[in-house]
Amino acid sequence: MIWLGIETANAPLSIALVQGGKIVAEVVQHIKVTHSAGAMPAIEELCAKASIKPAEIDAIAVSEGPGAYTGVRIGVTLAKTLAWTLQKPLVGVSSLQVLAMNGRLFNGVVCPLFDARRQHVYAAIYGRQATVLEDGHYAIADILEQVKQRGEQALFIGEDVVLYKEQIEQALGNQAVFAPFTLNLPRASELVALAMDKELPSIDATHAFVPQYRRIAEAEANWLQAQKENN
Repeated sequence: MIWLGIETANAPLSIALVQGGKIVAEVVQHIKVTHSAGAMPAIEELCAKASIKPAEIDAIAVSEGPGAYTGVRIGVTLAKTLAWTLQKPLVGVSSLQVLAMNGRLFNGVVCPLFDARRQHVYAAIYGRQATVLEDGHYAIADILEQVKQRGEQALFIGEDVVLYKEQIEQALGNQAVFAPFTLNLPRASELVALAMDKELPSIDATHAFVPQYRRIAEAEANWLQAQKENN
């Protein structure tokens, strides 16, 4: 079985082709190229290098969010278009869970995070056996308090961790561990590995597939606030 993995939820881009449980080809990059300009060419290039025709792909996995609105939208739209055109099943996976897979051998909890501005982050806390805190939009202070209460070491992982490193160290001291830079970018092969453990949906389910932003857009939030004030 051949899987195509598409990860564009944030600034990094990763595309992978996995066949029979083995990585055939993968690209992981963090360069100043928009996903709208870089994702499809990367897919075409990998397929060409691997001599795999699009019609030979059996299933598509995509990072469904949370993350940057534009990045999530581009990835989901591209994945849905390919899935429907090729008539292949589409599986969505949490972008935070994909990133957390890089630290799955850590002996403690893993806390992947993406910056959401204004002292807020998209984050989750994963234990060795279960999810401690579900994906969501949280104040960084609340995340640190959750980790502190557990009393065990926590691995903070992701490119945006550096924005909060001093704050994390002040709150947690030696309880906080920071992933090396080699583990801070999500990998589409890990995305596929997670998708492989899920039940394949029907082709018809592709139309109903939607991103998981975990937060309403700022413009919508401002509109709702204005409506509340007017009432």
